[in-house]
Amino acid sequence: MKTIIRNFLSVLKRFKLATFLNILGLSVAFSAFIILIMQVNFDRGFDQFHKNANRIFRVERVGENNSSAVLSRPLIDAIIQSSPHIVEGALIDPWEWTVSFTIEQNGGGDLYKEQICKIYPSYLSVFDFHLLEGTSKALDEPGKVLLPESMARKIFGKKTAIGNVLKEDNRTWTVGGVYKDFPKNSIVKNIMYTSMGEKENLNSWESSNYHLYLLLDDPAAKEDIIPNFVDHFDFSKAGWEEQRDNFSLRLTHLPDIYYDHTIEYDSIPGKGSRQTVALLSLIAFLIVIIGGINFTNFSTALTPLRIKSINTQKVLGASDDILRFSLLLEAVIISLLSWLISLAIVWGLSRTSFPSLLDADMGLVNNLPLVLFSGALALVVGGLAGLYPAFYITSFTPALVLKGSFGLTSSGRKLRNVLISVQFIASIALIIGASFMYLQNYAMVNTPLGFDKDQVVIVKLNSNLFNQRDAYVNKLKSYAGIEDVSFAEAVLSGSDDYMGWGRQYNGKGISYKCIPVHVSFLRVMGIQVKEGRDFRNEDESTKYGAYIFNQKAQDEYKLVIGDKIDGAEIVGIMPNIQFASFRQDMQPLALYVWGTNNWGTEARVSYVKIKTGVNIREAVKHIRNTLTEMDDVYPFEITFYDQVLDNLYKKENNLSALITLFGALAVFISMVGVFGLVVFESQYRRKEIGVRKINGATTTGILILFNKTYIRILGVCFIIASPISYYLIYRWLENFAYRTPIYWWVFLLAFVIVLFITVITVTYQNWRAANENPVNSIKNE
Repeated sequence: MKTIIRNFLSVLKRFKLATFLNILGLSVAFSAFIILIMQVNFDRGFDQFHKNANRIFRVERVGENNSSAVLSRPLIDAIIQSSPHIVEGALIDPWEWTVSFTIEQNGGGDLYKEQICKIYPSYLSVFDFHLLEGTSKALDEPGKVLLPESMARKIFGKKTAIGNVLKEDNRTWTVGGVYKDFPKNSIVKNIMYTSMGEKENLNSWESSNYHLYLLLDDPAAKEDIIPNFVDHFDFSKAGWEEQRDNFSLRLTHLPDIYYDHTIEYDSIPGKGSRQTVALLSLIAFLIVIIGGINFTNFSTALTPLRIKSINTQKVLGASDDILRFSLLLEAVIISLLSWLISLAIVWGLSRTSFPSLLDADMGLVNNLPLVLFSGALALVVGGLAGLYPAFYITSFTPALVLKGSFGLTSSGRKLRNVLISVQFIASIALIIGASFMYLQNYAMVNTPLGFDKDQVVIVKLNSNLFNQRDAYVNKLKSYAGIEDVSFAEAVLSGSDDYMGWGRQYNGKGISYKCIPVHVSFLRVMGIQVKEGRDFRNEDESTKYGAYIFNQKAQDEYKLVIGDKIDGAEIVGIMPNIQFASFRQDMQPLALYVWGTNNWGTEARVSYVKIKTGVNIREAVKHIRNTLTEMDDVYPFEITFYDQVLDNLYKKENNLSALITLFGALAVFISMVGVFGLVVFESQYRRKEIGVRKINGATTTGILILFNKTYIRILGVCFIIASPISYYLIYRWLENFAYRTPIYWWVFLLAFVIVLFITVITVTYQNWRAANENPVNSIKNE
């Protein structure tokens, strides 16, 4: 045994670079596996941790062309009371808003800016809030709010939060409870919650603004809830007699909501994809398989250098079982060592900016089950990778060893070719996948949106600033570099979805997305009017305001300039601008200027247009100074459209970065495998090279000979990898309404990249052998 270990150490010493790269490749493979599975576990575990997750369902309205997650309050109340199988029903207004408040007990002081939304108190029971301070009855009293633990500690430190008064302008809330933060992979957000007003939209059947979650006594009761409701519901109460035959609801299981991209007015940002989860899982295991293949190739390639020692031990009486066990144990130890190095790599990455690419927590302590699983996987990989070499090396009789080299046997060569082929296929597929993800993300961020975004800065205002908007505009425009300022209720092209309105037009129901704006909005954003006119100041003086619809709305509803919808005049038609994300199909859109009958919310998003050629830094400094001068405590944010789009497509960008990174790692690990094979093949074939040199072969000819084998293998792998990659990319692109074409040249580029790296690797390693004195090669052999 000592002789075997000593011989193995001498081999490792002789091939330091190959050994180092092999262990590094396996360590990187385990690191990539751990990181990718962290993200997979985050997605797969979305909302699975709730105690009653299997009994919680969201109610959704099903339409002819789409489905909606929002319902009206009276409809929600009717559904909650419709069945004894409904243990609890919880309403939530998913459109949380930002509040800026001070702590009244402190006499003012710091200004805090947090998100808040309205719920029914029963929401706490459906989602099993764990109250650290206060009781579950806290929201039964009006004016009370719940804070997440993280927010309470940020504001109050170790002091109790209960009873503190939060003051915003003319409104106050009293902290009634503190709940334990929910994990990030939950539909429940860690924000402030307050009770909904008793009369808010209580009888407004058409005001669909809320989500409804039901907690059932038995998941199987799901099938009875909706039929029972429809059979007993009084449609005349809602004035929906004509809708009875087309009225349809459905229940969606809580864990499935995260993956459903077909629902309108869904408040979950950055939804997941089952295809993405499957893809990341596949990549994770592929990388480990590639690392294991390298390990197997490395161990098998050592056969000629170790076989004399092995067979010497046989002659001295060592049994095959003992020898195999020692070789297998050797492989397992190296694999476990690589795993320990991988944990250090993951820990190190968690201290950098790398975690920003993941939704998941990269802390090893918070992922102990995964850490233990990866350790068990390392044990299995070491065993499997060492199993074949252990049996192969000990399979030769001592007498046969004297007859020559065993590295180039037909069976050994075939096995290595198969293993390296798996690596090539994975590398080509990952490069193709990463390339198309980049192209899709690039298209989403850089495709013209139909409006001028490059010189526009966005600032969200509080009520104090908004109430001084004329002064705000005048102060901004006092700087020569500011061209104009306008306002809207939302950030254009900053979300997947926007407020939807349903109205009557020419006796038929129509629906469209609606964004209330200021009269100068189209001018500031560079949106042209195709037909009719732009908004005018006098439109704000009319009772019902004015509309400008997009071309999609006109085509779908045959809108006519001058017609009115609920008293509001259609004054113009604009082109189809990309007002929502590229994940959505183009939909009817209306930009709307409120009249004097303004029952809506304030348009607090300001759009500041900077003149072309102006120093952007100086212009932003002026905007910042203006905001500070008008409200020195409000924590304002100044955002460029590049940031808006980056935030909108953050999940896709992060996924693309992950695939690109780990695709590059897979290529690196594959090239380590090629390098290892070439190292030992060049050693096996030194005598052949020497003979060829003596017979007149050139260095170039020998290098071409060595490269031919790998190029042929790579060509076959490309033929196999291309259709697999095409299918996976096609399925991934189905998540987007607007998709980049599947270009043929991307496939060719992937082949060229792997070919180039392979040729460089093979040529580099064989250059020295091809230039060595042939007399020395033959003499040494």
